[in-house]
Amino acid sequence: MSPLTESQMFLMRSCRISTLGGIAPTDYGCIVESLAIPHRAKESFRRLMDTGAAALPAMRDGLLHNDDDVRIACCRLLDHFMDIEALPRLIDNLKHSNPHVRGAAMHALACDRCKKGACRPAEKEVLPIALDMLLNDPDRMVRKMAADLLGPSVHRNGDVSEALVLAHASDKDPTVRKVAGWWVPGGVRHTKTLKRDRSGLQVSA
Repeated sequence: MSPLTESQMFLMRSCRISTLGGIAPTDYGCIVESLAIPHRAKESFRRLMDTGAAALPAMRDGLLHNDDDVRIACCRLLDHFMDIEALPRLIDNLKHSNPHVRGAAMHALACDRCKKGACRPAEKEVLPIALDMLLNDPDRMVRKMAADLLGPSVHRNGDVSEALVLAHASDKDPTVRKVAGWWVPGGVRHTKTLKRDRSGLQVSA
């Protein structure tokens, strides 16, 4: 059998039956609900991602959903959008009983898009929780993400610096120790961001 041509492949993709049949394209609340249904989750995620800002209210509501998979998916979606209104609910999910929810919320808050500027949104609220999670959370992936979130604050917060040094020296997981080590004095990210901060001070002087 000869391989399919590009036009045939395009036709197959365009004729694919949607798993969201019967759901209006702009019914974002219903699409968020479909994140809980395994055979609809992938297409629901893709449609919400493609929609962007118009679907943000529904994504924020998803952070309160009873289904953990919906919360995780909405955290992952909010990784890609700077949405100040979602921050309180993301912070609340840092205290969720499911480590996958905690980790997804941590990742959304630690996303590079939220690290620009001298002070990240809700930093004062997030840092105390992240410090506790770095040192005490039972899940190693959550602790690793906490180290990533805390790192950019290392030059302006002594508690963060001390916690990262402690985690680098004593965390039982090698990956957590490695990530924390990036941000301790002499670590590659500590050095790189220190140079950048000093450069910014010189420019503004």
